[in-house]
Amino acid sequence: MIKTIEKYPVLSLLTFVILMLGFTIDAVPVSIMEARNFISAREMITDNNWILTTMNGEPRYQKPPLPTWITAAFGFVFGMKSVLALRWPALLCVALVGIGAQALSRRLGFTKSASLVNGFIAVTSFYVIAITIEAPWDIYTHGFMLISIVYLFKMLMERAVSLKNSVLFVFFMACSVLSKGPISLYALFLPFAFAYGFTYKFKGNLGFFLKLILLLVTGILFGGFWFLYVRYADPNTFLEIASKETSNWSSYNVRPFYYYWSFFAQSGLWSVLAIISLIYPYLKHRVHDKKAYTFTFLWTIIAVVLLSIIPEKKSRYLMPVLIPLALNIGFYMEYLWRSFKTMTSKKERFPVYFQFGLVAVLGLLFWISAFFVEGITADGFLLRFVFISILLFIIGVFLILNLKKRNIKNTFYLTVAFMLCLGLVGVPLVKSQKQKDYKPLSSLSDEDVKLYTLHYVAPEMIYNYGNKIPSIKTEQGFAFPSESDFNLLTIGNDTTDLEALSERYTIEYKETFDLNFSSKDASSYKGRLVNQLYYLKRKRSVD
Repeated sequence: MIKTIEKYPVLSLLTFVILMLGFTIDAVPVSIMEARNFISAREMITDNNWILTTMNGEPRYQKPPLPTWITAAFGFVFGMKSVLALRWPALLCVALVGIGAQALSRRLGFTKSASLVNGFIAVTSFYVIAITIEAPWDIYTHGFMLISIVYLFKMLMERAVSLKNSVLFVFFMACSVLSKGPISLYALFLPFAFAYGFTYKFKGNLGFFLKLILLLVTGILFGGFWFLYVRYADPNTFLEIASKETSNWSSYNVRPFYYYWSFFAQSGLWSVLAIISLIYPYLKHRVHDKKAYTFTFLWTIIAVVLLSIIPEKKSRYLMPVLIPLALNIGFYMEYLWRSFKTMTSKKERFPVYFQFGLVAVLGLLFWISAFFVEGITADGFLLRFVFISILLFIIGVFLILNLKKRNIKNTFYLTVAFMLCLGLVGVPLVKSQKQKDYKPLSSLSDEDVKLYTLHYVAPEMIYNYGNKIPSIKTEQGFAFPSESDFNLLTIGNDTTDLEALSERYTIEYKETFDLNFSSKDASSYKGRLVNQLYYLKRKRSVD
């Protein structure tokens, strides 16, 4: 079976990602960033706001529209209420990252099977998966940028600019910029350029490099056309949003320079291997190509340094670092495939046993989670829990057996199978954590009474409702609806504004809506996902 998988690397990576999450990821609640994307996509379809993008009827120019266009296309075909369908484009971009890592690995001298390993490491790294939900724009911009880099790398190594390579380089570069502006240019492309220049040198005549620079500029300009259009069509709003976004870089979520030093942990199951792969003095004489290893090592480190310079820091910003890190881990994996059976040093063997032994223990002991995670074995989930517990237990046993035989290739693919089982069978168990007070706002969507909000309403609530929720509160005061009666959504105990409205309306509390899966005492519980609903009817005295 492994030989068949290695024979068709692109198809294998695509199939793996689809099987891992393509049928189950809708079990995970919609995040705030996802909701913003979904709302804008919905309003593209309903209001025809394809260029001047909106969210809840208000301009939203913080992010370029390509990911939202693609999301809207899937929503148009499968329906905007299908979270699974709306998440598929981001999952396909995860596969694109794996395919790009595999393609670049081939050009770095890896064998076909070793290149596929690098692709699997990329698509199973923790934050490469998590970013699809936490900040969907990121997986698009970095996925497209990686493919653009693959074609640029080919041209640099061949010292020739072909029509096919140049067109694809420009196209994917433009797609990256149109997905999240210059973010990936800074976080992925610039570190690549520095690392390549240091290791391979920029060789070629002046005409060759002028062509590459022209292609780069062309890709950036094509990707930047949306910014130019919005700047022209709605200049005041665009400049106001741009000013706020840029000010965040130095004043919002400011963290110390060393905040990203634990970046290797974002690779999840591969963290131990990631650490070893970054010990340059140890590995540089053990890899099949020292120059190529130096290149991926520098690409990783320079990316971390450049991201550390920016005062604003978030864990998800590290996602592009996981791409060169996957290739770096690949050099270590390739060395283990060649040498682990004959390795005599216990110090060298220990990290490998620890890495895969930990995965084995997780598989063997997964069933114990039934005693600690409330609801995981409740009616409707018990059969699934038993099934995945058996699967992971079997994988754990085979992991130990193959570690004893020092068969690292089988051990690696068993770890990939571990991830596949977690996604395909385990992810739906997330629904078991839905607390008893969970009540979606979508139940209101069929009511004839118009719904408004008093102040802020979370994007998750707006998406769940299925339509816009206008606010009746402005900087100047109240903007009273034309309807004589309407529903009003509030957050928290906003008694002051309700008292002011009571002079004009009779106010009746109806119910509370709560989109939190977790209980109130959990750290993941969010107050912004709890809203009170009131019914307001205009008093006759003010008619």
